[in-house]
Amino acid sequence: MTARITTEFWISAYRKRLELSEVPVFVTKKGDDTAGAILVKLNTLDGNAKLFHRTFNENFNREWAIFLSGKETEIDNNIVEQIKFDSDLWVLEVEDKNGRHLLDDKSLNV
Repeated sequence: MTARITTEFWISAYRKRLELSEVPVFVTKKGDDTAGAILVKLNTLDGNAKLFHRTFNENFNREWAIFLSGKETEIDNNIVEQIKFDSDLWVLEVEDKNGRHLLDDKSLNV
């Protein structure tokens, strides 16, 4: 059995990794510290955004996938709806005009 880290710990590590890469990130909604789900909004600062969520691939390994992509206002409206269904949800906003989010780093798929 694999030990699982808490959501708060993962978010701290992710924020530090982004900080070291000089990519701004903000917690826009704090969820459950232990097991809250996470949405990561990538704001490319041009009116568009992508929303990522953790999912399982065909080998049952965790990975990050695009949940929604489009105008930033549409993404924000979807986030509001998601929060209505899950009050324990965490929402992070990453701001990078080059689209860097670091979620493709395999060490973050724990």
